Amino acid sequence: MPRVAPSGSLSDVLIGRRAELALLRTVIAAPPSLALIEGEAGIGKSRLVAELFAAPGLAGTRRLVGQCEQLQEPLPLSPLLDAFRLAGAELAGRKASNPVIGALAPLLPEIAEHLPPPLSPLPDQRAERHRVFRAAVALLDHLSPLVLVLEDVHWADGGTHDFLAFLAAHQPRELSVILTVRTEAGLLPIREAFARAPSGPARTVGLTPLSLSEVEELARSILKADLPRTFAAPLYEKTGGIPFVVEEVLRTLLERLPANEIPGRPDALAGLAVPTVLRDVVLQRLSSLDDPAQEIVGAAAVIGMTPDDRVLAEVTDRTPPEVAKALAKAQAVGLLHEEDGRSRFRHALARQIVYESVAAPGRRWLHLRTARALESGDGPRPVARLAHHFRHAGRTADFVGNAEAAADTALAHGNDATAARFLLQALEVGELSGEVRVRLAVKLGRVAVDGLAHAQGVPILERLLATEPLPTHLRGELRLALGRMLRQHGEARAGYLQIERAIDDLGDQPELLGRALSVLAAPETVVDRHISEHAARCDQAEAASRRSGDRDTAIAVRIARASLLLEQGDPVAWRLIDDLLRDDHLRATPREHARACLNWAQGALHVGRLERAEALLTEGRQVAGQAEYLRVAEVVELVAAAVDHAAGRWDGLERRVRRLGGEAVTFAAASLDSRLLRGALLAATGPAEEATACLTEVIAVAERVGAVRPLIPARTAMSRLLLTLDDAAGAAGHATEALALVRAKGNWVWGAESVLCLVDALDALGTPEAADGPVEELEAGIDGSDAPLAQAALLTARAVRARAEAPDRADGLLDRARALLSEAGLRYEEALACERLGRWRCERVRVEGRAPATSSSRAPSRASSRADGGTDGRTDGGGLLEDALRAYGAMGADRDIARISRVMRQNGVPIPYPWRGGRPSHGQTLSSREREVARLAATGKTNQEIADELFLSRRTVESHVASALRKLGLPSRKDLPE
Repeated sequence: MPRVAPSGSLSDVLIGRRAELALLRTVIAAPPSLALIEGEAGIGKSRLVAELFAAPGLAGTRRLVGQCEQLQEPLPLSPLLDAFRLAGAELAGRKASNPVIGALAPLLPEIAEHLPPPLSPLPDQRAERHRVFRAAVALLDHLSPLVLVLEDVHWADGGTHDFLAFLAAHQPRELSVILTVRTEAGLLPIREAFARAPSGPARTVGLTPLSLSEVEELARSILKADLPRTFAAPLYEKTGGIPFVVEEVLRTLLERLPANEIPGRPDALAGLAVPTVLRDVVLQRLSSLDDPAQEIVGAAAVIGMTPDDRVLAEVTDRTPPEVAKALAKAQAVGLLHEEDGRSRFRHALARQIVYESVAAPGRRWLHLRTARALESGDGPRPVARLAHHFRHAGRTADFVGNAEAAADTALAHGNDATAARFLLQALEVGELSGEVRVRLAVKLGRVAVDGLAHAQGVPILERLLATEPLPTHLRGELRLALGRMLRQHGEARAGYLQIERAIDDLGDQPELLGRALSVLAAPETVVDRHISEHAARCDQAEAASRRSGDRDTAIAVRIARASLLLEQGDPVAWRLIDDLLRDDHLRATPREHARACLNWAQGALHVGRLERAEALLTEGRQVAGQAEYLRVAEVVELVAAAVDHAAGRWDGLERRVRRLGGEAVTFAAASLDSRLLRGALLAATGPAEEATACLTEVIAVAERVGAVRPLIPARTAMSRLLLTLDDAAGAAGHATEALALVRAKGNWVWGAESVLCLVDALDALGTPEAADGPVEELEAGIDGSDAPLAQAALLTARAVRARAEAPDRADGLLDRARALLSEAGLRYEEALACERLGRWRCERVRVEGRAPATSSSRAPSRASSRADGGTDGRTDGGGLLEDALRAYGAMGADRDIARISRVMRQNGVPIPYPWRGGRPSHGQTLSSREREVARLAATGKTNQEIADELFLSRRTVESHVASALRKLGLPSRKDLPE
């Protein structure tokens, strides 16, 4: 529930604690009552109290709050006296009459004028203290009904503890008392008194660490961003679920990274500097231990989160009883806790602080002692732990041997990421022999692609290939690995060339040769390679596969063949894909299975087969999840976003694709596609300047790396965007550039939308006949293809060319295109076709002098289509425009909404508000923010100037301006009244 967060808190939402809050409410609702809120430091005791009084109905509750301070010599009764000082205003209006309260006047000079006169001192010090206690109780009674809150009572002086025991025995009838105490403080003197209070025993409210899901929720409320489990899990491990620690960790991350990038950077947690406040708390606890216990706890931090008692005893040369005693002391002060019968550091940051408190020479010595102790243990050799300790002990030879063994073990268990990490660490050692370096590099090449280590692995393999004299077969294998890494790192052309160079070196290794050729068969990989060359590579791959006799290679080649045909819209592709999806061998290799499904899902989107894309995405995501295949996690998200874009499910989509294309991503190739998708979204939703910048960047990067597939659709999207900005010449230029790439590739399925953009641009420039050649090339290029997107684009292009001379035929062609897109489920493309057809029909009606149709009078557009492509009802244009408007509204396509609204006004078609299925609306009445923005726009201010003045984003201002123009029925901002 939202609250006003306590000072310093990052979150304005209380996570969890519902039961505890309900218990506290019960306590103060039935005075006289006592409550103890218990928990370790940072667990949220004070936050719980703040939330209690912020709740509706309790905000006006009279309360006094006192804070105990951590002082060497706490002042007697200081938290209670601090609380009384807050009651000055109350006492001024309702002066206390009980004369015994005057005993407090010398202790409270700030409010003494509102108290009875001071009393003469008593000769007996004990009697004087008793009288002060009575005075304090009387003053509490006078101020009741009241809740007295004393924070951090574990730091209170003995006099305060004595008073609280006295208060428990003499509690006023309308007084509730809440104390917050730390569990690691041990037994406090007042516990027994509170347990035996005449009004009933104190209610204990114990606070425990947050769960993983609650830590995830807390972080989400702070970052205002979705939190993947890949970040939430290490955050939970790092912080132990302690809210204060979670906030301090995120506060530290926010000092160096934007909030929306943090969830994609779990690596940032690993190298995180410990928050200063937390360091002070942990070091204070550590210093409270005696020297032997500090030494043992320091060694425990070197050993690990859950140190083994045997290893700890051997490392420290202590007896098991001494170790047990030291761990018990550390547990008592909150450095450790018990988990599954063993001592464990409270959280990873606590261990890090203790570890860093040990001097560097001492740490190296302890790491070496730990490694030797682990070597002497029973059972399998713990090579991963040995590698860690030998590395930090500075024993490089021992480290490299154990790191390689750990990589082999990880690889045997299918954990490529861990294997790659150990190999990369080993390759960082400078004094490796050439033989060892090559052996490790070959292993790295085999695992780095799936282990997401391509960024680190690329320079290592490049250096080896440039400097080491390698046998032919190893050179070929390393080139293949380097090429694959470069491709995944987003360097399409460089990766393709490396794999081409590997072909000659792999002649004696048909299994690797088949896989290399399969990669080269992928047409979407690189520019300047014709589709016929990819087909030839696929044939060569099949020959190599037969020669190898390897089933895995055969599957890889069959997948490549299906992908090659799918990208060309060849109907045979679906038969091959369906056969492969039923193949038991593919199903037995989940990584290959997942990759194939995701690649095919993308291919299905390229040709416009949305229903197949969704099914393949579902299967690929499920298989990848079951196999814990982390390498494709970002690809899964990307394909899911692309599917939602094609299906018109745009709510929250721009935020998702922005994160996928951010700096935190580990799969650079997917990042470029994500930025393309974001640019396409912005082209429809605005602002146009941001869409232009995004698409320009994608084009520049794709040209640099030679990636054909993002480049063609990026230029096409830019062409479409420029058409909406009335820049027909610019649109024609980008469409022409895209078609040059299409011709070089020889795959016209990819060029259909570029042809349509060129047709529209040339039509706007008054030279429509110049598009006839590209239209004919497209028609020949996609003849017989199963590619609804391309077929619809061709129909639309032909309709545009036929409109001037054969309007009936043009209408029929466009209606067929619209129906084809509707059947394919491509909602945005369908809306564009619907808008175009509605505009044409309205314009034709206007030319012929008839009244435009409205939504209530129109004939159903789909029912009016004739078998020959013509239509019986040319007067349903208004209804089609309304359909398109509603579709744009549901998707939030603000730029399209503004455009179609102008078209509807120009053709006398009523604009309905609000749109069913669209965004919430104030109807035809401007909201207060829209009025404010419209007023400033009317004075001639630009969107950026308005954004700066109102502290809004430029995109938000553009949306408000467009909305105001729609509601006011105005064609442009120049018509806005001041």
